[in-house]
Amino acid sequence: MRNLALACAEGRLPAQVVAVVCNKPDAPGVNHARDLGLPLQVLDHREFADRDRFDESLARHLEAAQPDLVVLAGFMRILTPAFVRRFSGRLVNIHPSLLPAFPGVHTHARALESGVRLHGATVHLVTEALDHGPILAQAAVPVQPQDDVETLAARVLQAEHALYPRAISWLLEERVNVHGGRAQIEGIDAAQRLLMWSFET
Repeated sequence: MRNLALACAEGRLPAQVVAVVCNKPDAPGVNHARDLGLPLQVLDHREFADRDRFDESLARHLEAAQPDLVVLAGFMRILTPAFVRRFSGRLVNIHPSLLPAFPGVHTHARALESGVRLHGATVHLVTEALDHGPILAQAAVPVQPQDDVETLAARVLQAEHALYPRAISWLLEERVNVHGGRAQIEGIDAAQRLLMWSFET
């Protein structure tokens, strides 16, 4: 979240953050938002009777801010179909794997266990199917022989910080069209949608 907010503040993203809504009072993003002076609302999901009530409250708070995009950053909850439909086409997420490989959680451990040589991150539009929305961009990160979950996760996170603003800018510029469940991006070729991320360590 901090990376995206800084990108907006520094002019690297043509956008303004109109609201930050967090479901965990102790999440790092809460302090980041306060440090940056962003409008912040904490909605602790544990205070709601069920997922539907939490998502309804979340949707109302977001709609009050009138965002053009709803950008998920470290939001580790499955959204209800009603919420996803409410923000269809403007709800975007980044997932720490090269989808469709390793949807869900524990992606880095699963990548290491499977023996893949490339891991990474995917920016996608959110649909009702978990981690299966139209793909906007991906970053491929080599898996090193000495990697453990922590080192691999750290490198993927660096790639995410480069990838997410790039994909969000295409949405803000209204370049993205979805046909048959696939995202097409005007003026952007396939190579520009894949970031190859290489590290010495």
